[in-house]
Amino acid sequence: MCPINVTGGELPQAEIDRYVEYLQDKNAGRTLQYVNIEVDGDYVNLTYELTPVPFERIRRITGYLVGTIDRWNDAKRAEERDRVKHGLTMADSTMK
Repeated sequence: MCPINVTGGELPQAEIDRYVEYLQDKNAGRTLQYVNIEVDGDYVNLTYELTPVPFERIRRITGYLVGTIDRWNDAKRAEERDRVKHGLTMADSTMK
């Protein structure tokens, strides 16, 4: 269970549990790091943070979309190693 902070008033535990359940359903598959519940009269403001989701970087290399080249054969690795990498220099990036 993540830390839950209630400010601005008091709420019954059942209502707090429903807010947390709502956030978990809304963000299925993600884990809540914390939940702040701010009571504002008849309204509540929910502030929360989710744990970051790891992602795999995908690049376009030699015409192929790949995450890593560890499954490539020697010829394809050589093609990647020998390719000309283009980039911007400071002189290219200034508008004239």
